[in-house]
Amino acid sequence: MNDTVQDLRPKVPDSEKITINLGFVDLGRVDLMVRDGFYANRADFIRTAVRNQLDRQEEAVRQSVARRQLRLGVSHYSRATLEAARDAGTPLHIQVLGLATVATDVTPELARAAIASVEVLGAFQASPAVKAALADRIA
Repeated sequence: MNDTVQDLRPKVPDSEKITINLGFVDLGRVDLMVRDGFYANRADFIRTAVRNQLDRQEEAVRQSVARRQLRLGVSHYSRATLEAARDAGTPLHIQVLGLATVATDVTPELARAAIASVEVLGAFQASPAVKAALADRIA
């Protein structure tokens, strides 16, 4: 019975895992802050540090987003949206700061016909076949 159920809106993760390299002294200082109760764990410290830096640079980020005409947040490109762009003869230039997703039912052929370029600062999620079809269009 479960094989007949289809998600109408797939769950989108709210974060992306990254790896960073820290020197031993810096890592020790982070661990000291965690041990002394300032932060719950290393990840909490790093998230807080990143947010603080982004807050300090908020105006520069805002100006850059406006200048580059980036869509901010989560942008989902459905099969219907891409078919409409293809049929109208106006391929999309995807420019997103955040997360851009392409629906799982989009074929590589449709993606190539409907998407002229992809620039995502954050994460771009699409099937491996669609990503391969757009490889020369992803900045």
